[in-house]
Amino acid sequence: MRRLFPVTDQTAAPDSDREWSLTELAAAYAYPGGGGDGPGVWLRANMVATLDGAAQHDGRSQPISSAADMRVFGILRALADAIVVGAETVRAEGYRPARPREGLAEPRRAAGQGPVPVIAVVSAGLDLDFSLPLFTSPLVPTLILTGAAAPSDRIAAAEKAGARVLIAGDGAGVDPARAVRALAGLGHTRLLTEGGPKLLGQFVAAGVLDELCLTVSPMLTAGDAQRIAGGPAMAVPRRFALTSLLEEEGFLFSRYQRD
Repeated sequence: MRRLFPVTDQTAAPDSDREWSLTELAAAYAYPGGGGDGPGVWLRANMVATLDGAAQHDGRSQPISSAADMRVFGILRALADAIVVGAETVRAEGYRPARPREGLAEPRRAAGQGPVPVIAVVSAGLDLDFSLPLFTSPLVPTLILTGAAAPSDRIAAAEKAGARVLIAGDGAGVDPARAVRALAGLGHTRLLTEGGPKLLGQFVAAGVLDELCLTVSPMLTAGDAQRIAGGPAMAVPRRFALTSLLEEEGFLFSRYQRD
């Protein structure tokens, strides 16, 4: 990871010859105010997009990623209390349980966190394969966020598989603000969402997204791939401020927070 001019530290000299350590990356991406020790819950998103705005290629994000992007991906996961993800992304990306990140176990203990973040799946219909490792062998039980009108038989199947179901909506769907509050109520205040685009669009529209970590991939894909956020357009675009920028092999790693 090579350092560009950090916008929050304009006295620092660029260092383009040294790869950042995991400890340095963890410090660079630390949650504001220590996350859970700060004023309240903080929801950040981590997404990757090509130069022409594609968030996926052939339905997956991996083809437009890189080794450096995966390092940042791992760091952001290691810092979070909970990883919030949509059911469609769980199915498309083959989500597995979070595993301990070597070298970052002690910082998690010092921050009062468990060995790994919990995975929280947002799903209206609970159309999920509960025989997958995400549900059968996580280090901490997987959470499912759904609405009050979710099928009772699917809720029962989820709970039988070992998942914990949280109701965060009055109808079939999930209310983004209620989902954030439900997770915070369990002590999960350092939140990370990895999408997909539909879920991120819902968080943006609800005004609950605090930060976006966006990797700009130096690739062009054309086609009709999704953008990083989908759903209805907002009446007034919401402004975020650039807080840091890193680069490696043409990939840009930007971090934006609420303006």
